[in-house]
Amino acid sequence: QVQLVESGGGLVQAGDSLRLSCAASGRTFSSLTMGWFRQAPGKERDFVAAITKSGGSTYYADSVRGRFTISRDNAKNTVYLQINSLKPEDTAVYYCAARGGNYPARTRYEYDYWGQGTQVTVSS
Repeated sequence: QVQLVESGGGLVQAGDSLRLSCAASGRTFSSLTMGWFRQAPGKERDFVAAITKSGGSTYYADSVRGRFTISRDNAKNTVYLQINSLKPEDTAVYYCAARGGNYPARTRYEYDYWGQGTQVTVSS
């Protein structure tokens, strides 16, 4: 069983930056493909970014490409999401997810493990 714990969320102003972290345990981290999703109030949980097991390839939703950066440190069992130029529409709960397959999936149903989420609120 994999446990995921997110941190780094908070209340920020538009234009600020945040770095979210997700610490994993329970399985060799480098055997996991990692993803970030977000869910705004009343909306579906949407794909944000994914990264392959080695960290060699990254994938982004069109809505965040250029402002968000996903990365991982396999020595620290941690995946990160750097968010720059935050906008009010980025307000959501951000979830870390993991899957054992190699494909950096973009749908929530393809991920096996989830964190509890971290709230990001952007004021205008």
